[in-house]
Amino acid sequence: MKAFIIGGAGFVGKYLLNHLRNDREWEVGVSDLELDILNREAIEKLLQSVKPDYIFHLAAQSSVALSWQNPALTIDVNIKGAANVLEAVRALDYKPRVLLIGSGEEYGRVPEDEIPISENTRVKPENIYAVTKACQNMLGTLYAEAYDMDVMMVRAFNHIGPGQSPQFVVSDFCKQVAEIEAGRREPVMRVGNLSAKRDFTDVRDVVRAYGLLIEKGQKGETYNIGRGKAYEISEILEEILALSKMKITVETDKQKFRPVDVPIIEADIAKVSACTGWKPEIELKNTLAETLEYWRNTPELIS
Repeated sequence: MKAFIIGGAGFVGKYLLNHLRNDREWEVGVSDLELDILNREAIEKLLQSVKPDYIFHLAAQSSVALSWQNPALTIDVNIKGAANVLEAVRALDYKPRVLLIGSGEEYGRVPEDEIPISENTRVKPENIYAVTKACQNMLGTLYAEAYDMDVMMVRAFNHIGPGQSPQFVVSDFCKQVAEIEAGRREPVMRVGNLSAKRDFTDVRDVVRAYGLLIEKGQKGETYNIGRGKAYEISEILEEILALSKMKITVETDKQKFRPVDVPIIEADIAKVSACTGWKPEIELKNTLAETLEYWRNTPELIS
């Protein structure tokens, strides 16, 4: 089987590439950093050359914080880019299976009595990034129905692991601890909203779900991928601080707060489990420890 990853050079893409090559033994191609997903003709030419059976579309502007700072970039990459990928696939003389990667952020602020969040929950995105991913999902659903394309969508909840950008909360906390331990900064952690609850899953579990879904998922369907349990950010912080070799105090940093922040996001993963048999296997505490160890062992990345 031949797979192709658009956006394979990113955090998740690297893990997906390793998973498909090592665990699934697939033949896998990856788009390079020079591929411009705003150039439909370039995508089409690449796919016609590679002729993959399966296409994972991971290329995205994935930071909520950056989406507030640069909405236009986020819209271009996440909506126009996705449309270009779908159009390039539609132009092929065969029908590969396509997996579009969305986000649990699409659901927005969900009433407490609707937690955990199922795929049938109405989406009410509350940030620019989430709006673009909800639009991508609608495009994928429409292309599957209108053009009979073999497209599936996921809404991936927070995924974490070694190598993730410090734009994201767990990696940010771990990087700060590593900087403090290395004597690069004072023993003070600067944090944003600690009361928000998020559903964190190890990236290696997430890409395992992607591999299963692109084989077993149903055309036009959307699947949640997450742990199925939300943790308060304060709990995550306490766990990371407990792993530290130094005594660290915590201070609130207003700049780390989002303009709008959803209080709780927790996935109902019954649908993906029923379809593929998938469930998360890696304990959260292990992922936190490995992420911290990554920053400790990567001194060139520490400021």
